Amino acid sequence: MTYTIPALDPALAATLQHRIDRKTKPLGALGRLEALALQIGQVQGRVEPMLSQPHILVFAGDHGAARAGVSAYPQDVTWQMVENFLTGGAAINVFARQLELGLTVVDAGVAHDFGKRPGLVDAKIGAGTANYLEQAAMTPAQRDAALARGRELAHALARNGCNCVGFGEMGIGNTAAASLLSHCLIGTTPGEDAEAALALLVGRGTGLDDAGLARKRELLARALVRGGRPSDPQAALAEYGGFEIAMMAGAMLGAAEKRMLLLIDGFIVTSALLVAHAIAPQILPYCVFAHRSREPGHARQLAHLGVEPLMDLDLRLGEGTGAALAFPLVQAAANFLNEMASFESAGVSDKA
Repeated sequence: MTYTIPALDPALAATLQHRIDRKTKPLGALGRLEALALQIGQVQGRVEPMLSQPHILVFAGDHGAARAGVSAYPQDVTWQMVENFLTGGAAINVFARQLELGLTVVDAGVAHDFGKRPGLVDAKIGAGTANYLEQAAMTPAQRDAALARGRELAHALARNGCNCVGFGEMGIGNTAAASLLSHCLIGTTPGEDAEAALALLVGRGTGLDDAGLARKRELLARALVRGGRPSDPQAALAEYGGFEIAMMAGAMLGAAEKRMLLLIDGFIVTSALLVAHAIAPQILPYCVFAHRSREPGHARQLAHLGVEPLMDLDLRLGEGTGAALAFPLVQAAANFLNEMASFESAGVSDKA
């Protein structure tokens, strides 16, 4: 599948920068909000960007390896938390209500039958992935179906007027899958041992103790012995990914095709972006990195992409909570660009 992501216009960047610089403030006084305003304008291709119908997509899926002990929680928590989302009781529900963000939960591959429910999109590829300790997590056909379905979901949001979308996830075992994907796609620095590089990416997830963390690292090393370390993003996705990660990557690519601003959450969401970025590197300027997760591998992902997140709040929940919390900063950047007076319009004397 080919993705067509528009290139940003450097001439527009110069126009936007001049507009930012002429606001009633010293040059650069709004710090990173100024770069954010410039980015939003470039993504939308407008000098007066507007955030329309902002939305959070939460992708849910189960992982076959979860039953082998890569998580502190049982696999049933995936479907139980989806139920919590649907009844409005999770953190992402609280933040979405507070910030008036749209929220949709996508069943990409949960091992549970929810039936037809308001607020839930049934996009199930399968009842969880296969156990990557024994075989590839998904077939190429399943991977491609997940990518395509994610792209369709993003295009549908765009048709409904959304131009800013945040990404979240739910899936017991998905920090392990994210670690393996990141290990495949980031590579190692010169002289770095592969086992040591993997260890830097594997964290406690939902709260593993020291013994559980050691077991998780041992299991992931065993998975790599079986499946290798493919550097091709689609091959790595099939070997170790989750249906929610694959569908999220497709949605990211589809959103960028429609010139939407992408709010990137934490470690698992960034692993999906690593896949999307390896498929189409031109996606990166469309991404706003919401926060730096406490999951240790997230800092390595961000460094690989060469980006700096907006916040560092010691978050490690997922669900798109960091993306939601970053939205007011995004809105503030657009608002100052559109509403703040210039030296000329306010009759304020310029710097001597």
